[in-house]
Amino acid sequence: MRLLFNIILLLFITLSASAQKKEIAAAKDNIKKNRNLEQAEQSMKKLLEDSLNRSNLRIWNTMYDAIYKQYLQGNEKLYLKQKYDTTQLFNILHRMFIVAEDIDSLSLIPDKKGRKEVTFRKKHAETLNLYRPNLFNGGLFYIRKQKFSEAYKLLDTYIDCMNQPLFSQYNYGEKDRRIPEAAYWAVYCGYKMGDPKSTLHHTYLALKDTAHYCLMLQYLAETYKLEKDTARYLGTLGEGFKKFPKFDFFFPRLVQYYGDAKDWQRVLDMSCEGLRSDSTNTLFKLTKSTALLNLERYQESIAISDSLIALDDSIAGAWLNAGLSYFNMAVSLDKLLRQNKKQKQKIIQYFTQSMPYLEKYRALAPDQQSRWALPLYTIYLYLNKGEQFDEMDKILRGMKQ
Repeated sequence: MRLLFNIILLLFITLSASAQKKEIAAAKDNIKKNRNLEQAEQSMKKLLEDSLNRSNLRIWNTMYDAIYKQYLQGNEKLYLKQKYDTTQLFNILHRMFIVAEDIDSLSLIPDKKGRKEVTFRKKHAETLNLYRPNLFNGGLFYIRKQKFSEAYKLLDTYIDCMNQPLFSQYNYGEKDRRIPEAAYWAVYCGYKMGDPKSTLHHTYLALKDTAHYCLMLQYLAETYKLEKDTARYLGTLGEGFKKFPKFDFFFPRLVQYYGDAKDWQRVLDMSCEGLRSDSTNTLFKLTKSTALLNLERYQESIAISDSLIALDDSIAGAWLNAGLSYFNMAVSLDKLLRQNKKQKQKIIQYFTQSMPYLEKYRALAPDQQSRWALPLYTIYLYLNKGEQFDEMDKILRGMKQ
């Protein structure tokens, strides 16, 4: 019985090997005659699904040849301006690189006698080196189509060639000057996909692309924020602000973070640093005014706010900061348990000075009731403005509902 089983098993293996040889031969014939190339590729792919065939370089190389011939056909159609799907050509090119790299990896595995079969390396490397720029071009093509996942795949393969033994003779890491740019676009794709891992994967190389350094820092900062890595988030924002103080991304986010943390001295320091790079910048001046207001340096805040208003009376924040500075000075005096006549006059003076600023702010920002309603309510009450007080009282009651 055991003998019969062995005979049947041997027969099965022989038939299977024979069928495999026929399938490979059929695929090779199709490749030679430039026909049924996709079918040839798929038949080899199916053979490789069997774990026993995974190291069969003959099958792998036949599949590579089928893919290569498809690429040549597609290129020819595009050259002759025949109807052809460009995305299909880029996908074929990508498969060609991946299969060639797999073949090279298998070739480096020693056989039982310690030998390595690197027969295909030189031929594959020379061929793919010619077409490698099209991985980069394909990545940009997909970016224009907003197909970021497909773009990333091509750009990642383009960059990874520098690490592949298959291409060691070309020394891409030192000689290919487009790698930093390719890395930047790969980071951009990862960022657009909302994929932190892909965004950060080529960061080191991408930061060498000086043309896009500013945007790189933006993508990194947002990715670190997504990852809840506060230290790196702030560090990247800080570097961005230091190197690109006028870029409208870094400074506002630093201000928001330190403002939320009530670290107004830090906000003031950053504002002053910004003004050293651009003494006329409205945002830096307005932020400095806000920091001074929160540091209770009211007269300084009013002075900057007034200078902004003189230049442009539509800056709502300047009216608010000046109005609140006067308002806070009045409230501070009003909190004193004992007030002399001069102090009472000062309270009236400060409330009176605050009122037009806050009314103007209300006109410029009518939807910001939480900022102007209560101060105006207090001012109208103190200055005995009955009609305005009633209106503000009604507004506050509505806000509570």
